[in-house]
Amino acid sequence: MKIKNQLPFLLAILIASVGCKEVDDSPSKPSTLRNVFDDAFYIGAALNFNQINATDSVVTSLIGREFSSITAENIMKSMNIHPQRDTFNFGEADKFVALGEEYDMFIHGHTLIWHSQLSNWFREIEDSTEFAMATEKHVRDIVSRYKGRIHSWDVVNEALNEDGTLRESIFLKKMGEDYLASSFKWASEIDPETDLYYNDYNMTNLKKREGAIRMVKHIMDQGIKVDGIGMQGHWHLNYPSLEEIEQSILDYAELGVKVAITELDISVLPNPRDLQGAEISQNFENNERLNPYKEGLPDSIQVKLANRYRDIFKVFLKHKDKISRVTFWGVNDGQSWLNGFPVRGRTNYPLLFDREFKPKAAYDTIIALKKRFDSELSSN
Repeated sequence: MKIKNQLPFLLAILIASVGCKEVDDSPSKPSTLRNVFDDAFYIGAALNFNQINATDSVVTSLIGREFSSITAENIMKSMNIHPQRDTFNFGEADKFVALGEEYDMFIHGHTLIWHSQLSNWFREIEDSTEFAMATEKHVRDIVSRYKGRIHSWDVVNEALNEDGTLRESIFLKKMGEDYLASSFKWASEIDPETDLYYNDYNMTNLKKREGAIRMVKHIMDQGIKVDGIGMQGHWHLNYPSLEEIEQSILDYAELGVKVAITELDISVLPNPRDLQGAEISQNFENNERLNPYKEGLPDSIQVKLANRYRDIFKVFLKHKDKISRVTFWGVNDGQSWLNGFPVRGRTNYPLLFDREFKPKAAYDTIIALKKRFDSELSSN
């Protein structure tokens, strides 16, 4: 049974009635995520194919009003943007960048180097030197295309195992550990003004956190710039703990880099065998126990989700001086990859907007939290 609170519905009507592309700078500007968090950090969303192509003007307008940053969910991954060795598909990426520019957004590129969703032609290269040359060209060509237009990149994505050691990816096997520093070096040489990030999941886990810090420090010690660490926020109602999230932010910031909360979503569904993380190769068989909310989210779970977002955003606001960006992995529940991971065919509710793009209780809660935060700040 769904919550009967009419406030999210009324807010959705109010948002739809605004309908303008320009962000209102007047004193009475509406209480959108973009406006309310404007002085804290960028609020972003990952966009899918239809959203990038602006197939629904109402949804496009909502994205422009609510978010100050965008990330491409899939269209900039290797298999999509560089499907053949001598062929780039820049069309969708061009539209993505143009959309961000139209709405005056911070534009984040995802991702240059990732072992998953990798173009098949990479795997067909047997010679290590040839592989390294192809990898360098891949990075340089894409960064060159969007020099001065994409404001930050996930240069390397998910290079670590859970114990903090380097993942045995094709890049490590072919190029050795140097592929990490080289990737950041190539990107920085092409566009020295763009921010360069390392991005991974389970970044609140101690061993992985230590490994990430060790890896990034090693790159920086070579005089190669790393501007930030992306903590993928694929979290749950019950984990990770707020203490783990906060300590991770502090530890990464100690490196002297920015911290971005990336790919944020909060699953409300049980995971098989308490699976944590975002290793996309893992999938499990669907059953009733693992998919309990097919007909709608019970009021009690809706409240838990709102409270969880509130508590997490309290940590973010406490450390807003260290956080550059908070990006949700999708705009609405229907878009979320968590409907298919780690169990296909489930109905999940991890984001701030429901399947009709109406703001949920979690949306109202973090808006109210930020207003309270500002009020208390001004009274001190």
